[in-house]
Amino acid sequence: MIRISQKTTLPGKRTRAYELLELVAVSGEFPVELLSRLSGGDSYKETIVTRLKQQGLVKTYYADGRRGLRPTITAKRLLMADNPTRFSFFFDENSDTNHVRSEPHRRDRLYRIAEAIVTMKNAGVKVFRDERPAIFSQGWIGGELIEEPLFYSSREIQELGYQYSKMKGSRSVGVLLTEQDIFITYSLNESLIKWSYKSEMRMKILIQNYLCLDRMSYQYSRNDLNGLLFGNSMELALEILKSAGRQYFILDGNYENFFFITKDRKGEMLLRLLCNPELCDELDEILTDDLCPTNRGSLIENDAMTEDGRPVLLAYKCDLKRIQKFDTALNVQDKRGIIICFDYQAEVLRRYCGPNVEFQTLNFEKTERRFFS
Repeated sequence: MIRISQKTTLPGKRTRAYELLELVAVSGEFPVELLSRLSGGDSYKETIVTRLKQQGLVKTYYADGRRGLRPTITAKRLLMADNPTRFSFFFDENSDTNHVRSEPHRRDRLYRIAEAIVTMKNAGVKVFRDERPAIFSQGWIGGELIEEPLFYSSREIQELGYQYSKMKGSRSVGVLLTEQDIFITYSLNESLIKWSYKSEMRMKILIQNYLCLDRMSYQYSRNDLNGLLFGNSMELALEILKSAGRQYFILDGNYENFFFITKDRKGEMLLRLLCNPELCDELDEILTDDLCPTNRGSLIENDAMTEDGRPVLLAYKCDLKRIQKFDTALNVQDKRGIIICFDYQAEVLRRYCGPNVEFQTLNFEKTERRFFS
């Protein structure tokens, strides 16, 4: 343990207390409701928070009906001494994670980023600066291959300087990089938001130009760029699908794929699948084993066909754009088709899709045991 005084020390490495403290540190303010997403029993986590407070490492900030945990000056000094590569960026004098503002919209922004970090971390994605190359640092020259999933928060993308300043107004909370794909990431609560279409398009173009056409053109192309949206429940996915006019940024085809993931254990497993194309291919093979190959010439989106010619869509990844296109095409052509999705997704998607869609479901628990036991 790192010791600065006789009284205050950091929790031991690889303890739940240290894990929470480092999340509080990189978030600036960590929403208390996110504690439920961390491993361990509720009473145990409450005890950890109490101890961290008693040791003078975290403090509670309460305003506008929301409670968050903030690192103390003592915690910042200890963490900086322990691992400057991981924490110095977040304790920079001008960083919004070092001087957290009290305005509701600023706190909400920090909360959205914290939610994304926790979801990524729980899904096995690297989220800390000492675990991955500094891709968005102005001094980074490229050449490194991404061989495991990495998440860079929007604050880190700001290292691009004046280029990122053009992105003001974007709702993106960061970028997920995998071996094959780039996911520009967004995080919402229970309700829809008003998108700044121009800002989101500038964000997409920035990442496209910087990664796909410049610094990492040896690994990524324009076709590898996707949208990724975190939401509190599948109900939000339904609202998006039903509000296509107001949610045109998601559904108008700016991204070939725009995936919706719930901020819970189910979403974390789905994120693990998205980060591992080999596992997705294996699952796809299992699901289409008794089906005919995809009909690439069909006017209806499909991943396979039944023997009697009905298109089948593998929708377990919850790609909202593909689901919308599939349902619309079936209605327009008055044909029947099949959607295969997880059981927790089916109830909501049934309420969106028309009568021409038949549903077949995957058991989430069995799939999780099969691939991630």
